[in-house]
Amino acid sequence: QVGGFAWENCGDSRNPVVLQSLSVAPDPISIPGSLRVSAAVSSSKTMASPLKVVLVVEKALGDLWIQLPCIDQLGSCTYDDICTILDNIIPPGTPCPEPLLTYGIPCHCPFKAGSYSLPASDFVLPDVELPAWMTNGNYRVRVAVSNGGEELACVKLAFSLQS
Repeated sequence: QVGGFAWENCGDSRNPVVLQSLSVAPDPISIPGSLRVSAAVSSSKTMASPLKVVLVVEKALGDLWIQLPCIDQLGSCTYDDICTILDNIIPPGTPCPEPLLTYGIPCHCPFKAGSYSLPASDFVLPDVELPAWMTNGNYRVRVAVSNGGEELACVKLAFSLQS
């Protein structure tokens, strides 16, 4: 389905972290609005700092996919250590925000090996002032997580935004 929500693991079969399931509704995603997400992830290895995250974000322009730049930490950005970013957003020692807390999903590094699942949960997407290039349309995102040059996880997402 064109422009519909889709996901896949894009890593090597030996990657320790694998997305087992992911569903997102509504489709297209509406901003502002409510987003219902359910997901399950399994990890055979503890993920510890520094956790490098590389995002490649593409937007469809007709039949072409254009890679979006990294502007103000949005877009195709490389984060050298997502652990320090998480610590800045959620100070260590404070409880993880809901619904993570209820389902025992950690929000700080290190992330222990194991299986994590988030039953269908609602998140409010506020009416944020998105840059013009991040408005309505079809998107593809590739997320790769690595530590010391070893790829831990790779996931590709496709979704549509409607604001």
